[in-house]
Amino acid sequence: MRHALWLLPVSLALALAIPFVVVGPALMGTLLAFPGGYLTFMLGMIGLCWIINAWRLRLLLAGHAHAVSPPQALATVMATEFAFCATPGGSGGPITLYGLLVRRGVPASRATAVFAADQLTDLVFFLVALLFVAVYATVALLDSRLDWLIGTSIALLSIVLALAWLWLRHTSRFLAISGQWLAGLRLPWRLRFGLARRLLRFRRALLATLGLSRRRLALVFMLCCSHWLLRYSVLYLVIEGLGHDVAWAWTFLVQMLSMAAGQVSMLPGGLGGAELASTALLTPLIGLSQASVAVLIWRFVTFHFYLLAGAPVFVCLFHRQFLLRRRLSWRR
Repeated sequence: MRHALWLLPVSLALALAIPFVVVGPALMGTLLAFPGGYLTFMLGMIGLCWIINAWRLRLLLAGHAHAVSPPQALATVMATEFAFCATPGGSGGPITLYGLLVRRGVPASRATAVFAADQLTDLVFFLVALLFVAVYATVALLDSRLDWLIGTSIALLSIVLALAWLWLRHTSRFLAISGQWLAGLRLPWRLRFGLARRLLRFRRALLATLGLSRRRLALVFMLCCSHWLLRYSVLYLVIEGLGHDVAWAWTFLVQMLSMAAGQVSMLPGGLGGAELASTALLTPLIGLSQASVAVLIWRFVTFHFYLLAGAPVFVCLFHRQFLLRRRLSWRR
């Protein structure tokens, strides 16, 4: 992750340059005219999202929640979100969450299972949300060209969830097939058995996490829905602050497609791809100049603010870990 951070300043400069090249000097005037109350309210929504995710993390930890106090859970969430945004494809997020949880005494398999359960919950939410968006698109008679995008997204999410279920249901068969494949690559048997042992521990921890009480799992899903509904309402509020009226379902779909395009770019936070995709989708509704301004404000709230607020927390947490390791090495 440390070697990937050099991409961040280059990607930030590229993403910030796109709106200024498209709109020109008039962009600054439009930005300054944006209501400050809207911006403050949206930043408060992001802060509430962090608190919700910290609560969700402690619920998923269940019996190990005592190892992570509420302030520590909040700091863990902020550092993890920073790592997601600062690394290509969000690759640093799971590593950060894993490292922070294990350092606080959570078993490695349980830390990995908590992240996997968190991601599965997100996938379920997006699948349900896309189904509602598809119904809305049919009733409101939106652009028919979006039908295949919505259908493709629903199909991909369904396939991922189905594969996860099949893996949990038929783990032994999966291990047998993968073991034969790894043997064909002439990997040492110790390595193969070590990987199989870790997978079994992870499966056991994931089943234990998913086997929590229905009440707790329902609360986790409700918190997941609250988080994403808040975060995906930012673009709607930005467009409303610019004086335009666009359906919330449309802004939700724009953000989903834009973030998917950003993941394809493999740059930190989807920089470049997310900006271009969202600008292209919003331009037919509010015009090119207004779309560029809306995307710039939206990305500041949902990306740049994550970096600004999360970087000090990330540095503080891992600086302490670095000092602790250094003291232990000196004692040895």
